[in-house]
Amino acid sequence: MAPAPWDSVPPEDTLFALVTGANSGIGFAICERLIDEYLTTRSLTSHLIVIPTTRSVKKSQETIDALRKHAIEFANNSDILKSRLGPNYDPRSVTKRIHILSVQLDLCNLADVHRAAEQLVSGTVSSLVSGNDALYFTSCVDVTIPRLDSVIFNAGMGGWTGLDWPKVFHNIFTKGLVQATTWPTFKAATAGHVVNPLPDAPKDEQVPEMGQVFCANVFGHYLFAHKLVPLLSRSESGPDSHLPAGRIIWESSIEPGWKNLSLSDFQAIKTNAAYESTKRLTDVLSLTATLPSSRPFVNSYLEPATKPKSPTTPPRIYLVHPGIVQTTLFPLNAFMFFWYRVVLYIARWLGSPWHPITGYNGAVAPVWLALQEQEALDAIKAERVKWGSSTDWWGECRVKKTEVEGWGWDGTVETRKELKNEKGEKGMGRKIVGRKSGAVDLTEEKRVEFEQLGVECWKEMERLRGEWENRLGRVLKK
Repeated sequence: MAPAPWDSVPPEDTLFALVTGANSGIGFAICERLIDEYLTTRSLTSHLIVIPTTRSVKKSQETIDALRKHAIEFANNSDILKSRLGPNYDPRSVTKRIHILSVQLDLCNLADVHRAAEQLVSGTVSSLVSGNDALYFTSCVDVTIPRLDSVIFNAGMGGWTGLDWPKVFHNIFTKGLVQATTWPTFKAATAGHVVNPLPDAPKDEQVPEMGQVFCANVFGHYLFAHKLVPLLSRSESGPDSHLPAGRIIWESSIEPGWKNLSLSDFQAIKTNAAYESTKRLTDVLSLTATLPSSRPFVNSYLEPATKPKSPTTPPRIYLVHPGIVQTTLFPLNAFMFFWYRVVLYIARWLGSPWHPITGYNGAVAPVWLALQEQEALDAIKAERVKWGSSTDWWGECRVKKTEVEGWGWDGTVETRKELKNEKGEKGMGRKIVGRKSGAVDLTEEKRVEFEQLGVECWKEMERLRGEWENRLGRVLKK
């Protein structure tokens, strides 16, 4: 086992961040933005370890290469870094503090989820450097990951097939362009998508099918996070005891509401809006994780499989969404891709705060949550909020609270008058700016209903985890 480049650095001067689905789109942009903001805001001796996950060794290497290229370009061109380091600035002194490792992860294969988690918790990871990159980066050979500070669950699938053209025109003419492109109902999709989450199981092991979008967007991540708890928790007697516990940052969407989640179709198999169903489930699980009624299930979930020798502080759960970002997740041909992008810019220019459009802009909320000081997050009760990536007319990025049906902006019941007279925020940052047309103010009855839904969802997720971990255990023994 070789020493890691960060071994001699104090733990508080290192940050370990894992991002799923990071070979393209928003996931890749999150990694880019993490590098940029970490370098420009942290001490000049701090080390950042970014762990993008992909589904193949080839994609992992391509992602590592592309992120290294980005880091070099940023280090060479950043005026902030040049001003911080003075006239003798050498970009290599910056990039040598960036370490990009990768593991392969297929969220629809639970045995692969187990393998990836085991590699991070108990194994080693390597990332070699050659050629010109050797001037800027340091090889990591069989290094161990001592902890994780943030895991950003970005990977997923939409399950869409294209556009429902009659609904496109109906949405625009009845709701207006901004509302139609922020909360669209014109994405065509079919129901019935299932997957075998243990494809390599022996024939004598009866493996039931699981909702494919549910497995990719929710359950694979859910199981992965549980197995990463040893890296996300902080032991009271360990070398990192003075550091805040790790953060599980779930990436949702601005779109889902009450109607998208049905407990009778928990795995989103029967619905033709499986993506929205899984994102609503993500909202409910994340926002109710700190409530007393959900704590028995949450405590069980955040408890390490092997009991630690000393008490630990469990990880914290947060919720974000990227706003409306154009990615290849939604299938469009090149012609429609171009014009859809034009339409999104028009929506922004018409006053929408929810159209970051580019992946890099959409990454502002998850990166903000990953880099914020824990005291600052605790002061604003960040675990109770769905944080969205927002932009103004010019594309200037910021983080904005997002209304969730049944929860409001932070679980607080507010009157329409209180919302209009909101203090502390101005302009685009105000809650009522960018609100969904026809949104109903939160009532205490609806908040209680949301909390009860959270209990049912946590209970079912823990039941499923127990069932599939038992099945996975039998498969791995055979």
